[in-house]
Amino acid sequence: MIKSMTGFGKAEFEVNNKKVTIEIKSLNSKQIDINTRTPVLYREKDIIIRKAIAEKLVRGKVDFNIYVENLGDETNSKINEPILKGYFKHLEQISKDLKVGADHTTLHAAMRLPDVVKTEYETLDELEWETIYTNILAALDDINDFRQKEGQALEADIIGNVESINKLLKDVEPFEKQRIDALKVRLTDNLEALKLNGSVDQNRFEQELIFYLEKLDINEEKVRLANHCEYFFETAKQEGASGKKLGFISQEIGREINTIGSKANHSDIQRIVVQMKDHLERVKEQLLNVL
Repeated sequence: MIKSMTGFGKAEFEVNNKKVTIEIKSLNSKQIDINTRTPVLYREKDIIIRKAIAEKLVRGKVDFNIYVENLGDETNSKINEPILKGYFKHLEQISKDLKVGADHTTLHAAMRLPDVVKTEYETLDELEWETIYTNILAALDDINDFRQKEGQALEADIIGNVESINKLLKDVEPFEKQRIDALKVRLTDNLEALKLNGSVDQNRFEQELIFYLEKLDINEEKVRLANHCEYFFETAKQEGASGKKLGFISQEIGREINTIGSKANHSDIQRIVVQMKDHLERVKEQLLNVL
């Protein structure tokens, strides 16, 4: 089944007086490209997060974010009272020396001085991490569901275009006999126009005609093109990441279409080839977003 590389997953929950939001967004990319933004407290788990993302999403440009909102009264920022009091006494003394009254602005000035507010870094609670990791996996499942739904729309469009190529291939058949007959007539008329007065060796002429027609024969290309289209359908039904493989098959389809076009030597077949190329370009464009 075809799966898209575009997706979005989200998980919201509360743990230890914190509201945690996990968001994962992915876009198309040739390889797995992971960008994580996590609070300092969870940075030590970055490798574990990246491993889980790579295993679940396989390919794509992935943005992973953890947002934390503190719901309790506790805070990591503390006022260093001894230092603040020391600053305030010094400022009071300076105010007296300068005969300037000390008021609440003195306290405000002291609060802005170095080391008055200190941050105490908490250690990660493993039970808290287990809850977060479980929700990371849930968000990854969510984004995979999103990718699956997007893939269904992609598959309908891609398979529809390849089926159109297959149908157009059958439209070539009525023009093949016309093409050969027209070629024989044109060569014969050209020879007669040269006025060689019957000096043309008819057997040699027929041999050369057969050789020329063999060079323009497109039967092998038609068979290969039909086989490539069938292989494309089979690969699209397989489980797992198939985007790169489908891309390689589409290249082979393109080669056969180009060869048919170069051998066509018939305006109606050329028109059909142009339509095939149009459908193939749509397929290639959509395959850029297939996992």
